[in-house]
Amino acid sequence: MNNLLKSIQTINHYLWGGPMLFLLFGTHLYFTFRLRFIQKELKKGIRNSVSTKTDAHGNSSSFKTLTTTLAATLGTGNIVGISTAVALGGPGAVLWCWLTGIFGMATTYAECYLGMWYRKQKPDGTYSGGPMYALEYGLHSKWLAVIFCIATLFVAFSMGGFTQARSITDATKSLGISPILTGIIAAFLIGLVIVGGVNSIQNVCMKLVPAMAIFYVAGCVIILFVNLPYVLPTLSTIVKTAFSTKAVTGGVLGGSIGIAARYGISRGLFTNEAGLGSAAIAAGGSAITDESSISESVPSSSKAKSTQNHSDSLDLRYKNQALVSMSATFWDTVVMCALTGLIIVSTILKNPDSIKGLSMGELTTAAFAQIPFGVFMLRISLVAFAVATLIGWSYFGEKAVEYLFPKKGIDIYRLVYILMIFFGSIMSLELVWESSDLINAFMTIPNLIALWLLRKKIKC
Repeated sequence: MNNLLKSIQTINHYLWGGPMLFLLFGTHLYFTFRLRFIQKELKKGIRNSVSTKTDAHGNSSSFKTLTTTLAATLGTGNIVGISTAVALGGPGAVLWCWLTGIFGMATTYAECYLGMWYRKQKPDGTYSGGPMYALEYGLHSKWLAVIFCIATLFVAFSMGGFTQARSITDATKSLGISPILTGIIAAFLIGLVIVGGVNSIQNVCMKLVPAMAIFYVAGCVIILFVNLPYVLPTLSTIVKTAFSTKAVTGGVLGGSIGIAARYGISRGLFTNEAGLGSAAIAAGGSAITDESSISESVPSSSKAKSTQNHSDSLDLRYKNQALVSMSATFWDTVVMCALTGLIIVSTILKNPDSIKGLSMGELTTAAFAQIPFGVFMLRISLVAFAVATLIGWSYFGEKAVEYLFPKKGIDIYRLVYILMIFFGSIMSLELVWESSDLINAFMTIPNLIALWLLRKKIKC
């Protein structure tokens, strides 16, 4: 197992040490400028996201689409992921992670726009979309679409399954519950949701995501108030170490620009998934772009005019849903990850000894330990976030199976996914995180190919 871990770490060192960082962050910057800073329309995306319209065919409302996306992204990456980023990359990793959210919103918009442009309607009237359809019907590259879907399955099992299941184990271990028992309970309860299909998954996400987000944010705000004298020094330390060419200080407060960017950007991808293509899969099933309702509103006085109006209506609806999906990246990284980073670094500055004896994934524990029942709040948040991500990523994996095996395979996938939840609960945390970084790359690359080669299709 140690040899496997070392091999994966070596590959990640070269892969994420330069090529993937430049490719991913460069894509974020490119689409930010190409789409004329689409981030400025964030307010509109948030406003559109509260729509609860579900069409007659069962295509999801914007709110369901958003909460399903957030269920997959608002996971332990916001807590454990940021903790490991600070431990490995120093405080500067927080800024790089935050920047992936700011600029990554443009990439999320672009991939969701394409995901809907090339989505396909099924016999029951519902839609399926995502990068695999853009790759097949936009680039006429079936083999790349297949690679993307296979990678999606691996990510669903690793990042969506293993990491979240292990985080649940770590959260419940302090209560004296064995990892095996935790794995069995988690697999059973989440399995009940998954076997109910897409509607069951989305309905649970719609109720769970807002509640858990508010609960966690409230805890972070209280901690920042307790650490108030250290908030400004924290911001200064984060910025200084993000752009330093060498370690500024020793220990966890060290780090250089290369290390900070490596872990900040990779953990940013892990948590907000901008560039991964998962948000486009969720957006593809939204009711906001239902073509039947568009055709009814198109005037018939002129065929040419009708065709143009039809196209304009589609463009507007694609844009509206892409803006909704873009807002998920904002909530996930610009808000949630930033809050986690601030409470971790401010707590370390306030009391460096508070993190002694804690693993790299437990730095957030020191921050929450400062407030009454804080550690218990954190454990509850970790379990809720992990459960939501397990449910959300089961949906993405199911859509990949649906593409690969249109007429069969869903039941087998659900069974394997449930088993993976159990095995993930007893795996090595370090191996899980390193494996996730590697597999993310295999899902990201086909999606970025589609984005770059089909960029002229994307409108703002």
